[in-house]
This record gives sequence, structure tokens and C-alpha cells, in this order.
Amino acid sequence: MTDLTDRILVPISSEADAVATYDALSGYLDTETALVVINVIEKAGGGIDKASVEQRREVAEEAFEAIRGLAENDDVPIETAIHYGTDVAETITAAAAEHDATTVAFRSRGGGRILDFLSGSVRTKLVTNSDRPVIVLPRNGAETDTETA
Repeated sequence: MTDLTDRILVPISSEADAVATYDALSGYLDTETALVVINVIEKAGGGIDKASVEQRREVAEEAFEAIRGLAENDDVPIETAIHYGTDVAETITAAAAEHDATTVAFRSRGGGRILDFLSGSVRTKLVTNSDRPVIVLPRNGAETDTETA
């Protein structure tokens, strides 16, 4: 039987998010757990993007470096990948299938019910539409991160 923590897909949005997410997740990891850490570069779908793709790749690489260092210190195997899509939740779900993840684990970035209703929250979509188990990690009150996911 496969353990839920055999191969965890972990979406991150920034360096600060990478550190906070790893901090929340690290107590559940061992050297048998493989992490697949992704960053989703959201495309505007015909609209104007907030930042260039190159700028977003740089942010992703900085985030990967941060989480890679933490995981390597704990001898946890890690892979990183950038994914592109117009719907972040759908892109994460597709990445989980592509990377054969046993579960998806992420740290909620906050927001309330009204914001969820208005924005179609990534968190809500992941929890309700995923084809595999989803673990929502505690926030631990670290910092406020306004990025989506």
C-alpha cells in the first residue's frame, strides 16, 4: 500500500512561502519522502501579465533554492519544476498527476469566505476538485503572503 507521504507535491509561490511551507511540512517528512516542489506561473489568458515570465522564473528559482537548501539539510529528496497555466488550481492538479504525487500539500495563504467567493479561491478548488488527497498545512502565523494559492 502506498503511504500518503511517499511523494508529496508542494506548490510554492515565493522564497518566503517556500521557507514557511517547508517549516510547516518538515515535521511530517523523513528520508523516504520525496518532495516535488512546483511553482505555477499564472498566465493572464490573453490579458496583460503583472510581471514578465522571466521575472516570474527568477522568483521561482529563488524559492526553489530556499526550499532545496532546507530539504537537503534534512536529507529529504527533492525535485523542482515550473508549470504554466491560466488556472492555478487546475495546473497544480495536473502537475500532481504528471509527477505521480501521492498527495498535494500546501500552506494556505489566508483569505476569508467572501474573498473565496469572489476570487474562486485556489485553496477551495484544490481541496474540492483534486483527484488525490490534499493536505492543508497550518499557517503558524509566520508572515502574511498575499500571493495566490
